[in-house]
Amino acid sequence: MGGGHLFDGYETDPAFYDEMFDDAGTPREHCRELWTALGGMTHVEVANMQERAERSFLQDGITFSVYDEKGAQERIIPIDVLPRLIDADDWNFIERGLRQRLEALNLFLADIYGPGRILEDGVIPVDLVRDCSQYRIDMRGIRVPHGTYVCVCGTDLVRTRDGFLVLEDNLRVPSGVSYMLANRRTVKTSLRNLFRRHRVRSIEHYGTLLRQTLAELAPNGISDPCIVLLTPGVHNSAFYEHMFLAREMGVELVEGRDLLVHNGFVYMRTTGGLRRVDVIYRRIDDDFLDPLAFRPDSQLGTSGLFYAYRLGNVAIANAPGTGVADDKSVYAYVPDMIRYFLNEEPLLANVETHLCRDPEQMEYTLDNLDQLVVKVVGGSGGHGMLVGPHATPAERAAYAEEIRKNPANFISQPTLDLSCAPCLTDDGTAPRHVDLRPFVLRGRETHLVPGAFCRVALTPGSLVVNSSQGGGGKDLWVLSA
Repeated sequence: MGGGHLFDGYETDPAFYDEMFDDAGTPREHCRELWTALGGMTHVEVANMQERAERSFLQDGITFSVYDEKGAQERIIPIDVLPRLIDADDWNFIERGLRQRLEALNLFLADIYGPGRILEDGVIPVDLVRDCSQYRIDMRGIRVPHGTYVCVCGTDLVRTRDGFLVLEDNLRVPSGVSYMLANRRTVKTSLRNLFRRHRVRSIEHYGTLLRQTLAELAPNGISDPCIVLLTPGVHNSAFYEHMFLAREMGVELVEGRDLLVHNGFVYMRTTGGLRRVDVIYRRIDDDFLDPLAFRPDSQLGTSGLFYAYRLGNVAIANAPGTGVADDKSVYAYVPDMIRYFLNEEPLLANVETHLCRDPEQMEYTLDNLDQLVVKVVGGSGGHGMLVGPHATPAERAAYAEEIRKNPANFISQPTLDLSCAPCLTDDGTAPRHVDLRPFVLRGRETHLVPGAFCRVALTPGSLVVNSSQGGGGKDLWVLSA
């Protein structure tokens, strides 16, 4: 980095909304104090701050796993120390929209595993739901506490020049909250006075709030339930997060082999003997929860667990079968769910989505592959995705063949003009594309901590923010009114 103001040479692109600067290159009102303060720091001071943040992540082992032909590799998740700011009005809008969306999703799950009115009324195609790989017929007729199928939701939001849009809902085992908290602790340490002057809203109580929310799901109104976090184990890509959250909540981190089922109740093996378990925060996919109910070859779950769950003797969050509601084809119908169940217009819009199961929409997708993003309906983490404008003709042709083989397995969306935020580079600051993953908790009531895992596409020009695809993170400062 050279001398001068930190943001000298920073160029906004009129095609993208910039989180810090308006179209004239002037700092937005809620960002002016941050711009002034950072600009008053020397480049050496800022570089040292970035280095301290990276060293902190390394020392604390804030990692994720990337899988390739060489196997699993542990990597430190990249952090950009320049925070992203959101003003109070924008956050209030986001919060209202996410509360509305989660309420509708829980009502949808209760309906499809119950009376099925939304299917009978033709709002959503029956086969789209019941042929979904995440639909669990075993969940039919099971009553979940407070109607809460989705206890923890991580919804991905993007901002374009048209405002905030929902990119997808993560309802099965949403990850990333540990990075939200780690980013906050690291950046707050480096910018403590500036943080205080901005009156940034707190997220440090997330672990306490998560435990309280899980406790509300305990069977038979148990006042002091035994809660455990069920992990697939040390080789899982999010194992750091599992350890982190178990610590934050003060609960035991267990694997399937640490649990057993006896007379319809779940017990945890401890050095003092067996202890009954009331609530399981599972970070393991449905298929592997119970070899007697789902995949018989699973060695990650606990035999008889689903039987105990059906009896109502243990709560599982999120409930099995929630994945049908974050299938990327079902996603297209969430606005219709909101209108159907709540009789309200959606506050947060979906991204325009084309379902390749429909012949006309498939042909549209194939004719416009060079302009679209195409995704596998059950995919996650950016895997199996084609970003048409960035793909070669050969890659698009190969992908088109896969679509033709199984159209129902794909959806397409326009290439979005994701907003940008300033990031540190070797040459100063430069815009990089960002999104948001706020975390919504639902027990008896719905809670939202005022923050999010702000993901960043660190590669210049890239729109892919996933950590497994080269993305990183930022601290998000939600400002008080």
